[in-house]
Amino acid sequence: MKQAIISPSMMSLVYPKKGLKNYSKIEFIQDLIHEHVKEIKGCLDMGAAKVQIDFTEARFSLKLDPSGELLRDFVDLINLGLENLTEEERKKIGIHTCPGADLDRTHSADIDYKYLLPSLMEINVGNFYVAMSSEKEPEKALRLIGKVLKPSQIVFVGVVNPIDRHIESPEMIRDRIIHASKFIPLNQLGTTDDCGFSPFTDDLSTSRSVAYSKIKNRIEGTKLAEHSLYNS
Repeated sequence: MKQAIISPSMMSLVYPKKGLKNYSKIEFIQDLIHEHVKEIKGCLDMGAAKVQIDFTEARFSLKLDPSGELLRDFVDLINLGLENLTEEERKKIGIHTCPGADLDRTHSADIDYKYLLPSLMEINVGNFYVAMSSEKEPEKALRLIGKVLKPSQIVFVGVVNPIDRHIESPEMIRDRIIHASKFIPLNQLGTTDDCGFSPFTDDLSTSRSVAYSKIKNRIEGTKLAEHSLYNS
């Protein structure tokens, strides 16, 4: 089972700009990192195969600050927490990035992945879950991933778009995976959904039947791609 958790970078935004009496920003960050690491270890102790840190604010940060300084601060904060984990534990941690999917809307799909992916891959984890099926130029993004991906990292590319009513066929998913394999080594390639299906309680835009059909087809499509790639 993969367990998703909120990133410390997102939680860091809770601290007010004007500060808090008798509770400094430094103290807040220290407590935040402590609780973040505690949550990760708790998930692993309960048997999670992977713990996914949802970092959806990464791409959006580039809209707020095109210089990339805010993104770098976010990456540094996440890495600060990861320093408290062992190398083996970090291999089980993943980072998820997407342009948003709440209420069938995105918040940062217009931000080119070339401004995000190099910094994202500097996060010291073993797995990356990257929205891809909704990208206007997926080949461009896949080519970039192939260039910046480190030998110790695995990338799970999104092959299903949760906010598209159309249900992708297993064959369509197979073809997306085979295309991705042209740029990413097979031993470093996996598949995922671009984002969650109706991730918040106020989002009823995607029915349960559609969500399960998409997930089912992703599994079948991945098997088809595996058969094609390893038996060709």
